Amino acid sequence: MNIAEQLEQSEKYEEAYAEYKKMLASNQGSVEVLTRLAHLASILGKKSEAKAYYSTILELDPANILAHEQLLDIYVNEDKFKYYLLRGNLHALQQQLSYAKSDFKKAINHAKDPKEAIPARFLYAGIAEGQEKYQEAIDEYLRIIDYEEKNPAIFMKLAELYEKTEGIISAIQILERAKRDYGFNDLDEVLAGYYIRNSQPDKALAITKNELTKARALFDLNENEKGYEVLMNIKAQYGKEKLFHSLLAQYYFQKDMFTEAFAEIDEYAKIEPNSALIYQMRALIYEKQGDSFNEHLNWGKFNIVRGDKDVALNEYMTAYRFNNKDIDLIETIAALLEADGDKTKASEFYEKLADIDPKNSNALQKLAEFRESIGDIGGALDYMEKLKTVDPRNEYVSKNYERLQNGGGSGEGILSFLKNIFGSRMR
Repeated sequence: MNIAEQLEQSEKYEEAYAEYKKMLASNQGSVEVLTRLAHLASILGKKSEAKAYYSTILELDPANILAHEQLLDIYVNEDKFKYYLLRGNLHALQQQLSYAKSDFKKAINHAKDPKEAIPARFLYAGIAEGQEKYQEAIDEYLRIIDYEEKNPAIFMKLAELYEKTEGIISAIQILERAKRDYGFNDLDEVLAGYYIRNSQPDKALAITKNELTKARALFDLNENEKGYEVLMNIKAQYGKEKLFHSLLAQYYFQKDMFTEAFAEIDEYAKIEPNSALIYQMRALIYEKQGDSFNEHLNWGKFNIVRGDKDVALNEYMTAYRFNNKDIDLIETIAALLEADGDKTKASEFYEKLADIDPKNSNALQKLAEFRESIGDIGGALDYMEKLKTVDPRNEYVSKNYERLQNGGGSGEGILSFLKNIFGSRMR
């Protein structure tokens, strides 16, 4: 036990306080020492010092509950703005977001002037955005602009929110306002990105200083050779960046140089292996080549990565119309149908898979499971016999074959199957 702790336990608080201050001088970032000092300052009636120590603790450890609670006790009768601001922070830390928003509103109302209220407005807006209450967040950021005009980050945030609520044109308009009314030229690259996405490459080209953005704008303006020249000039600097390869793929795509385009997409995939853009680019090339199977196959993969499984399944089904012998495709369709709860339709595709690839153990097991689920024990055993030949050590077979052979079907499978067909009429 150190001297300061001994003195504190002996209730020699002034001496302990002095010792902790010496310790803090050699360890400025110690939350433990600061906590001791803050506690002793409170005992000794050194309110302003306690306040300073607890405030420093929050700077070092913003999630420190004790510091929040102690400062709340200090500010409750002293400063209602800071009290509600701190209470809102504490509620936010405790994931009580509705209470936090209420506190931040009270802090705004107790601020001595609109400028003091700005931190509370920022915090309120952040929670509203997290709750997807985008209009509430927008309203707060617009109020902040009136008193903090020199903060370009607010306009960037507003652009993001406007895109989610009103669309990309509104996002562009707020950034144009920032540039026009406040001279925020450091937002040019952000604005150029919005122009590109809104099919306004000429405007992007006029304000961007980024060479990759210039190349993209030139390609979109069908100035392909100029764009290519820009890329070649910066190859040494940007040749290992994914955007460089996607732009070069775009160039080759527009020149119908498909082999080269695929090669650049492969380079992109080495940098970001599971990007939806990989499949989008490939789908567009296959479409241009007239390869409908691979076009829809890649649109399916694109939507899987984006998390839209229903659209992906439709794309895979379309691809299947052009090639109904592709094993990977059939297995993917079956798995998606099964995940969606349509086991009957899934079994049809597992049957197609087993016909094409009789040694496919996954298809044989899925079919055995399905046949048992509908009460067809004989059918289940037939598939299990095939599975035993293909995969003699299959765990599913070892656990279930003897039971089914001895008539171990429960009968629940056929009842469940019939209920799926006849619904509420089965009582």
